[in-house]
Amino acid sequence: MTERQADLPERLELARGRIQEMNREDLQSEISKGIPAEISESLTAYFHAVCDYACFCFSVIDRLGERTFREEGVQVSDWSGISMEEWKEMNRRLYAPLADGAYERDFSNPDRACGLGTYGEVLSFLLAEIYCFPRYIFEGKLFMIVTLLELFLEVAGKFFQEEAPVEAQIRQAVAYYAEDYAEEIVAIRTEDCYVPKKNSTYQILMEEDLSDLRYLFKYGEYISDTELKMASFMQTLSEEEIDSMAETFTRGFRRGFVTMQVPFEGKKSVMLQYPIGQERMVRQVVLRFRDMGLEPILAREPGSRLNRRGVVRRGVISTQPSRQFTYDHRMDEALFLTRRFMERKLAAQRAALEGIPEELAGFAGPALIETFGEETFDPEAKDSCIRLSDEQRKLSTELFSLQGQQSEKYLPGSSYSFAIIAYPIPEIGERFEEIFRDTVRLNTLENEVYLPLQQKLIDAMDPADYISVEGCGENRTRMKVKMRKLERPDKETQFENCVADVNIPLGEVFTSPVLDGTEGVLHVSGVYLNGYYFRDLELEFRDGIVTGYRCGNYEDEEAGKRYIEENILFQHTTLPIGEFAIGTNVPAYRMAKKYDILGKLPILIVEKTGPHFAVGDTCYSHAEDTAVYNPDGKEIISRENRFSELRFTEPEKAYFNCHTDITIPYEEIGRIAAVYADGSSADLIRDGRFVLPGTEELNAAFDAE
Repeated sequence: MTERQADLPERLELARGRIQEMNREDLQSEISKGIPAEISESLTAYFHAVCDYACFCFSVIDRLGERTFREEGVQVSDWSGISMEEWKEMNRRLYAPLADGAYERDFSNPDRACGLGTYGEVLSFLLAEIYCFPRYIFEGKLFMIVTLLELFLEVAGKFFQEEAPVEAQIRQAVAYYAEDYAEEIVAIRTEDCYVPKKNSTYQILMEEDLSDLRYLFKYGEYISDTELKMASFMQTLSEEEIDSMAETFTRGFRRGFVTMQVPFEGKKSVMLQYPIGQERMVRQVVLRFRDMGLEPILAREPGSRLNRRGVVRRGVISTQPSRQFTYDHRMDEALFLTRRFMERKLAAQRAALEGIPEELAGFAGPALIETFGEETFDPEAKDSCIRLSDEQRKLSTELFSLQGQQSEKYLPGSSYSFAIIAYPIPEIGERFEEIFRDTVRLNTLENEVYLPLQQKLIDAMDPADYISVEGCGENRTRMKVKMRKLERPDKETQFENCVADVNIPLGEVFTSPVLDGTEGVLHVSGVYLNGYYFRDLELEFRDGIVTGYRCGNYEDEEAGKRYIEENILFQHTTLPIGEFAIGTNVPAYRMAKKYDILGKLPILIVEKTGPHFAVGDTCYSHAEDTAVYNPDGKEIISRENRFSELRFTEPEKAYFNCHTDITIPYEEIGRIAAVYADGSSADLIRDGRFVLPGTEELNAAFDAE
């Protein structure tokens, strides 16, 4: 605990008193006379809204008791006297400003905040940060609550002076807050991610009675019908089913160390990320990891924009009360992103990592359980949202690049493994239980069946000069993917034969193509990427680099381009192709068509249901120098491209810190062929079917009932 954290309880009580004093009926009369009447009226409504919300949060703290802010977090088992209805009502009120359509009328909505005049952007951001209070309360993060309350009071105080504040003063207060507290906030997040501890999340997962669904509300996250139905469904599964799911996941994680040739000796922890509602299975996962000698690290999704990146969600998470809210605030860091802040954040990250050398040495990697099935979501493009300037876009990409380099220094990517798996949520529809069980079957397909079939594809592509990919019907894809020349074809290969180890389910062969000579148009009618749906997506490439892009999500073409820039290019002006792959998991494709859920599948599964291209870093990012071999003993030599080759001379240009797979479904593929230097070719897929001799067995699932 730092010196600035020592007097937090007293500072909380002081802030509480000032907020309760501010929350009075005659508040508007105290606002500076230099502010126009209509804005003064909106400011009064804003301050009352914030004070009302804060006061309810104070009542929750009182209801839960002082134990909330003990060093180890919340002692959730002490709350058995709170009924299910009380929990539901408490949770409803904590998220009432955002859920059930209320966000449209809330000041955290940039459109509504426009009524606050030039102050709107900052005040909307501040309220969005305050809406993280529920998770801070239940995690015991008093520091985050107190510093945000103090920032709010500092900003609010400027409106009650004789002279009306100028916008720059308000923005400056936020910038100073970000710079001043970067060290503590980054340190808190770093410890959350790499240090095992029996915090409130651990207590819920490992000590609560999971048959009593009140446990869900003890996270302090938004709990919807999705979490309640999922937790209820998990109770219906047999011990054998639960154990089988946990075994599939943990076995894949452990197998990754063998596949990636990473030493397992000395590993002591695993970062476990999961959706709230699946605790019954996740508890068994923890027990299996313990059998390997690994303790769980259970980190929540970061709340503060100081630690978040765009709309990416990682950690122990629940359904979002408003996806539009998350999207609208995706670039709030524009309020404080300066070179000075970047330097403070990098210094804070470095200090935090240097402080936990033993924990980093024992870190075995992340193990992610994802979900799919949410309704497709086209976010509204709002001119009122905060946006990064051109200079800040460059600064943002530089920051994430330097953070990646710094992280690699203290925690090399070659020193740990990972695993990722996904399951549907009840929101996917009435046939949820059928889809769930079919997904479990997908996740347990046998490696031994797919290895030789995928090897046939690899054998045909390894000697190729390039791979030709053509769409059919309305699909406009015409791609030429340049291959390397193998110097020792008996010992080398270009493609990884990927089965079910770290990346579950099985079913793809992939490579990092040569960029020079890779060109064409990639088009897909619809695809779900990074949590958002893209309609009629098209990317153009020359020498492996994105040169143009468009989508049909918005009538305004420029709005569509911004949508791609923010959610596929991640603020970069362009990205290279980092991967070309052919997915072979036809059962996954058949399941998607059977239930009409292809547009709802996560990248993890959909990438196995057809050929796909990834833009960004290669699959071997930061691990290019580690030899990787296929089961047949051949070394996979296609581990980098002309960008990653700069890692020793110009490291700031080597990596992009993103990797997004874009899959073309089988039904939109007219032809994929390996084209050889002499002009001959071998068809791999034609009219959506595998036609290469020896691979026809992959088509069986197309015709299965």
